[in-house]
Amino acid sequence: MRSLRLITIGLVAGTLLLLVAFTALMLFGVVGSGDGARAPLGRAALDDADVKPVIAVRAGVGDVPDLLWSLTLPSPQGVPIAMAQWRGRPLVVNFWATWCAPCIKEMPDLDRLQREYPGIQVVGIGIDSGANIRRFQQKVPVAYPLLVLEASGTDTLRQLGNRSAGLPYTVVLNAQGRITHTTLGPIDPVDLAARLPR
Repeated sequence: MRSLRLITIGLVAGTLLLLVAFTALMLFGVVGSGDGARAPLGRAALDDADVKPVIAVRAGVGDVPDLLWSLTLPSPQGVPIAMAQWRGRPLVVNFWATWCAPCIKEMPDLDRLQREYPGIQVVGIGIDSGANIRRFQQKVPVAYPLLVLEASGTDTLRQLGNRSAGLPYTVVLNAQGRITHTTLGPIDPVDLAARLPR
């Protein structure tokens, strides 16, 4: 009788512990919004998670903050590149990092989009060090420019609509400089291709 009581107490305590853990995960954004999509906020969660895209369409949201056009960022080799050089051209800006597994997984899709749609400019902005991006670029070359924003780039992410500053984060802009689509999490290359400004 006494051992049955201890087992019952253990089961109740275990159930409560699981409930508290699940609630904490929901509050801190790791599990998601109930629609099956997840947007992990931390580096470890991004590395280990099987992340599904969280898509937020922002058609007609006005001009991109001047911040984006005013940026001059170094290439991994240290050459300054002005974002303003792409003003007036449809643009796909992908924020990523070398430590972000979903970011790396989608790079071949972005590379393919750059090759298939030469009128669209894809730009990868690394929230990482120049040295890490340089080493990565030697192993995984892509047909689009990679720029370095370092870890301080999370403020830029937030100003472009990514309040959690999660990665990867992709912003599609039309030639008029308006955000037409954003994706927090891995892109769906077919969906993204369909949303590209023509």
